[in-house]
Amino acid sequence: MHVDGLAFRIKEIADAAASPLYLLGGRRPWSFGYYTRKKASIESAIDAAAVQPGRQLPDGFGVAIDERVVEYPWLFDRLRRDGVKLGRMLDAGSTLNHDYILNRDPLRKADLTIMTLAPEKRCYWHDGYSYVFGDFRKTRFEDGAFDTIISISTLEHVGLDNTMLYTNDPAKSETNKHGFVDAVSEFRRIIAPGGRCLITVPYGRYENFNWFQLFDREMIQALIDAFGPSSFDLEFFAYQKTGWRRASQAEVADATAFDPHSGRGQTDDRAGCARAIACIEMIR
Repeated sequence: MHVDGLAFRIKEIADAAASPLYLLGGRRPWSFGYYTRKKASIESAIDAAAVQPGRQLPDGFGVAIDERVVEYPWLFDRLRRDGVKLGRMLDAGSTLNHDYILNRDPLRKADLTIMTLAPEKRCYWHDGYSYVFGDFRKTRFEDGAFDTIISISTLEHVGLDNTMLYTNDPAKSETNKHGFVDAVSEFRRIIAPGGRCLITVPYGRYENFNWFQLFDREMIQALIDAFGPSSFDLEFFAYQKTGWRRASQAEVADATAFDPHSGRGQTDDRAGCARAIACIEMIR
């Protein structure tokens, strides 16, 4: 195992050991033990197919867990539907780059390329996945290179200050609110006709946290227009003290977020980050 991978594994083990302390400490997001509880919640939600179109989420779903607890099961529901052709897949953002995600069908042994700005500590090339590093707004992929493009909670970072977490390259410290438009236009170029693009972003009243931003109604429309889908499906989910629930676009128009790095936006609801998300499936 690579040294960085070993260090990450040791961190995982320590976090698991701290799980009882996490519960005793009031289940505060990002405290010691949170990762273990979050992973278990996500795995359970995926296996139970908890997020399906038109179906309300279970009571108390994802209390004190960030938006991944909705996004991953939403994604797996879309990927596992009868008749869906996955084909050549792109993970634009490396959000799938976890063993407990990649080891689940249909991602297990999928023809999957993972793209992000810079190398990460975790890497599963030995399982047949490809890794590419660069900017989504200008890739080296050929026209129609992919049948499925997945971008989970990534577009909100494009064009902003990515030196805070993702790279040391000073050129990646930007203030371009509309950088995501160029990325989505590139998605359209590199996806095959009839291909599917699955995207999630934090949603609500527009706010810029420097390293990510909340999408509002106009930005969602700009995203859809940039892709120019033949059809699309748009869903919204909201977080409150009692957990995540399905919501209408109007209900989450003024949703806010908690920035776990600066503490900005923190309240007593134990939100992990976004208090609302938009999930979009677009067909070219």
